[in-house]
Amino acid sequence: MQLFIPKEDHPQERRIAMLPAGVERLVKAGADVVIEAGLGATIGIPDEVFEKVGAKLASHRQEGLSTADMVLRLRKPSLEDVAGMKPGAILVSYLDPFNERELIDALAEAKVSGFCMEMIPRTTIAQKMDALSSQANLGGYVAVLMAANKSPKILPMMMTPAGTLSPSRVFVIGAGVAGLQAIATAKRLGARVEAFDTRPVVEEQVASLGAKFIKVDLGETGQTKDGYARELTEEQLAKQREAMAKACAQADIVITTAQVFGRKAPLIVTEEIIAGMQPGSVVVDMAVETGGNVAGSRLDEEVDVNGVTILGYGNLPGRVPEHASQMYSSNLINLIEHFWDKEGKTFVLNQEDEIIQGALLTHDGAIVNELLKKVWNLGGES
Repeated sequence: MQLFIPKEDHPQERRIAMLPAGVERLVKAGADVVIEAGLGATIGIPDEVFEKVGAKLASHRQEGLSTADMVLRLRKPSLEDVAGMKPGAILVSYLDPFNERELIDALAEAKVSGFCMEMIPRTTIAQKMDALSSQANLGGYVAVLMAANKSPKILPMMMTPAGTLSPSRVFVIGAGVAGLQAIATAKRLGARVEAFDTRPVVEEQVASLGAKFIKVDLGETGQTKDGYARELTEEQLAKQREAMAKACAQADIVITTAQVFGRKAPLIVTEEIIAGMQPGSVVVDMAVETGGNVAGSRLDEEVDVNGVTILGYGNLPGRVPEHASQMYSSNLINLIEHFWDKEGKTFVLNQEDEIIQGALLTHDGAIVNELLKKVWNLGGES
């Protein structure tokens, strides 16, 4: 089975889909691995290192796409790349399906089996393949460092002959994977940390990291079967914002991580809340790529609102590309090895498996994912 790994062609992307260690494991499993020349250039890995572990080089992307049985990448492909793949091939990557109907239709038309890394179910057995979680973990870490670098204050308490410096107050909104890592990182740096989440079940996790959990009675909230926060009603959002206003007014750093899977991120930090914050405060909107939690945040920009700095930078994991690539590479390897037929030396697309059912979007010329068919009102047809 031939596997092809192209370079990431997004201009701001330094992460890569596979490291040499991952290629070596695939080759040892019996796969024929081809990489696009220059795959590792963004993180300083020359082609020779990949060749030493058994990879073959494709000078041009089309050369690899046209013969590959499986294509492994990080960012979603262009329509041109999809058209260049052979019928029956498997594509594994981020696909942003709810916002990319044209791309999904193109995959079906090209008879490419599109496997979406964002749609991997959040089950125990699939944890090692969960790229959303692995990348969000790094994003939470980076968010704190960015805020600390921008803040006019240090994070830890410091006792000096010139006097005592109070610790900075950090408020994290959303205690999912990214939020918990942000909490842990801020605590390691010595900050006083508070956190809020609509899911009461995470209070124990927040407390275990040494942070204070802010309780707000929102009525029934909870989470989906996959562990995502449920979308709040307007009344619940109003109550949440009222509590947020007080916490944000006291905070030196606010980090927002709240996202609803498949939908626009909720607006949490409003203009009124920002107006009540102290000058010099820093807000990091980690949801800026899906609509933003913070009023006035702009993708890949730094905005000043009456002395409050709002950071809206996207792709935070991409700011630590070596470790982000290592984690994504590991997610892909774990996925492939889970469905690898050792005797036939091939990837088995078992459509009866829960993981495949959750993440496979297109197959044999049709859209097969039940959630997508429901959202797009496709019924039993593609």
